[in-house]
Amino acid sequence: MNATLLPIRLVFVVICASAGWLVCYASPDWDPFRSRGVLIGLLLGVLVVLTDLLLKGFSLRGLSAVTLGMGLGSLIAYLISASPLFERADDQDKFLVRLALFLVVTYLATVIALRGKDEFNLVIPYVRFVPHEVDVPLVVVDTSVLIDGRIARVCETGFLSVALVIPRFVLKELSLVADSPDSQKQAKGRRGLEILAELRRIKNLDIRIVESEVGKQDELNAKLIFLAQSMSAKILTTDFNLAKMAEFQGVPWLNLNALAKSLRSELMVGEQLDVLLLKPGRDEGQAVGYTEDGSMVVVNGGRALIGRSVVAEIISVLPSGTGKMIFARFLSEA
Repeated sequence: MNATLLPIRLVFVVICASAGWLVCYASPDWDPFRSRGVLIGLLLGVLVVLTDLLLKGFSLRGLSAVTLGMGLGSLIAYLISASPLFERADDQDKFLVRLALFLVVTYLATVIALRGKDEFNLVIPYVRFVPHEVDVPLVVVDTSVLIDGRIARVCETGFLSVALVIPRFVLKELSLVADSPDSQKQAKGRRGLEILAELRRIKNLDIRIVESEVGKQDELNAKLIFLAQSMSAKILTTDFNLAKMAEFQGVPWLNLNALAKSLRSELMVGEQLDVLLLKPGRDEGQAVGYTEDGSMVVVNGGRALIGRSVVAEIISVLPSGTGKMIFARFLSEA
């Protein structure tokens, strides 16, 4: 039990018991039953506290949904009961019908509002964070993108003209990873939090923290897809499984790996490039290096210069399973 709420609950129970005693004291007829009054007040206080404990998971979001449902249900029941359908009914029948309508319609409207509380509350971020413009394209960011880190460099260029939506449950997931006893996971989580701080420092970047917990879903990927569907947004990810789940459910997705692949420069025969030679090649005199996008470069006549950067001329480009394999001949040291 919460340490702050415990004394408040105890004081409330004591006040209820005292109120039972005061009621009996104020009425001469009930004066002999003071002990019963104290007991009844005490039990009522305990009942209210138990009700409070049962409603532990009931948030302000749920309360707003219940209020909306009860209001709409009461309005609908009143409009039906005030219609000409019941003009000729006697008072007793009219009372029973109105009572039944109020109970049934209010109950159904409240249940429907509670079931749709996530969709109902998704409008809150628009009002709270960007009240001046709600037609901005939205992109929901997952943990893999924040951990990857390239999103910060992409946003700094100004090419990404969208609003980045970062759900609260993604931030919680990052915090859990950063607090993990596994050193590798811990490093990834902390990197994600650092990238988030970098994004906040970028000027004119629209970042929206969505408070909705999407309580109906359990899995992180399912939450992201549900949120993107509800907000008519795209998903930004480097997670292949999430991308395929989103594609299956008709949610558009963006992949930073696909973006990086599309931005690779097209190298042609006769062009020159600088490459750092890292290891010997298969044939005599060859050395191997890699371009910035990870393509392998085999340099003829470069084995003696392993560990140095050289200038090489491309003589052929062959496709491979991992991208491209480039063959070049050594020209000079870089």
